Amino acid sequence: MARKARAALPGLTVVDYVSPSVWAWRPGRAARMRAYVDHVLALLPFEPAAHARLGGPACTYVGHPLIERLDEFRPRAGERPALGDGPVRLLVLPGSRAGVVHRHMPLFGATLARLGDRPVEVTLPTTPKLAGEVARLASSWPVTPRIVTGEAEKLAAFRAAQAALAASGTVTLELALAGVPTAAAYRLEWFAPLLEPFIKIEAPFILLPNLILGERAIPELVHRNATPDKLAAALGPLLDETPARSAQIQALSRLDRLMRLPEGSPSERAAEVTLRAWAEKRPTPS
Repeated sequence: MARKARAALPGLTVVDYVSPSVWAWRPGRAARMRAYVDHVLALLPFEPAAHARLGGPACTYVGHPLIERLDEFRPRAGERPALGDGPVRLLVLPGSRAGVVHRHMPLFGATLARLGDRPVEVTLPTTPKLAGEVARLASSWPVTPRIVTGEAEKLAAFRAAQAALAASGTVTLELALAGVPTAAAYRLEWFAPLLEPFIKIEAPFILLPNLILGERAIPELVHRNATPDKLAAALGPLLDETPARSAQIQALSRLDRLMRLPEGSPSERAAEVTLRAWAEKRPTPS
């Protein structure tokens, strides 16, 4: 669309809100964008440097929209008790699309079965459309999850959670900003390995928090590596006061600082940069 708009109206200011993942795959797209995009508004703090390195358009970090919702995710007084005060409040997030849910529910159930005698209280947010299928898939789990479908219930579960088990996705950034120690996994479609020779992934991690931090702060287990034993080994230490849990909590506090804007909100910053890009391209009156 941006390409067509530039062709039809060469003087039009084109601002791209949300950078394509040029830092992860097909990096040549960055340089090609210069022909039809004047400025990129980045949601992730490392993206301006990536565009500069790859010869892309001007790029400014404007902040992620989640920053404007931090109060919704973060616990209020008394909402997140200390570990040891009853069962661990575990948030399980198998995905929001049917295919992803079907690939992760059996894996997560088997992972819970390998946690041994640790008492856990599981909450599983999902969509109303998937709630029945999620309940069916969870019927064989060793612990019966509390399934919630409303946005308010989901946010309350985030604020109360002491640890999480999640499928990779934006939800891992929500968990990180909420300060919830997490172990994550992602099982691909069955045919994905057949495409490996044709797709070169440049990113060192798959989780957004790890990409922003530049380190594997949150355990991430992908496809064949995502086994119940390995996932339980990653999740188990997060359910007690361990060095692994403390290290992740410290990393999440660094993430908070990296994503913070010096002033204003992401929406205000995005509007400011957009207006500046328009002003810079506007013809100067003769």
